[in-house]
Amino acid sequence: MDNKVTVKIYGQEYTISGEGSREHIMKVADYVDSKMLEISKAAPGTSPQTIAMLAAVNISDEFFTLKEENEELTKNNEQLKHDTEHYVQLWDEAKRNFMQCKDETATVNRQKEELMETLRRTQADLESAREEAGEAKAKAEQSANAELEDLQKKCKEMEVNFFDLQMENIRLKSEVDHYKSLV
Repeated sequence: MDNKVTVKIYGQEYTISGEGSREHIMKVADYVDSKMLEISKAAPGTSPQTIAMLAAVNISDEFFTLKEENEELTKNNEQLKHDTEHYVQLWDEAKRNFMQCKDETATVNRQKEELMETLRRTQADLESAREEAGEAKAKAEQSANAELEDLQKKCKEMEVNFFDLQMENIRLKSEVDHYKSLV
């Protein structure tokens, strides 16, 4: 829908038709008027056609400068979008790695707890085995000491019996010698 708006530019009225709103068309016309007034103050005595042309050149310069800036901003925006996608991808990968690490840590902690429980049971079993070994050693020492005492007694008895046999041997030898002498 075309809007027709009557505006005043550099003292002349113009009817402008456009697709923009009435306010937009008036804003554009006011801008052109202000540019022409600015140029006429800077270059008094210049013809309205030259002022209009210089205003058009200045406005075109502003337009192309802004267009280049817009293109640069658009390019930067595209780069930022690309970078953002890249960083989002890195973030997602980091989250996945973190969750995987968290799961692995939980698994390692469970395994650690299981191993600690196994170690505690093993230590308890070892302590029990040490106590049993100590008791068995004490019993073995008692048994060995009792057996040693028995063997020492038997040894003394054998020494006494051996001594008695030697004495009996001497006595018998003496008798044999006595009988030999008689014969």
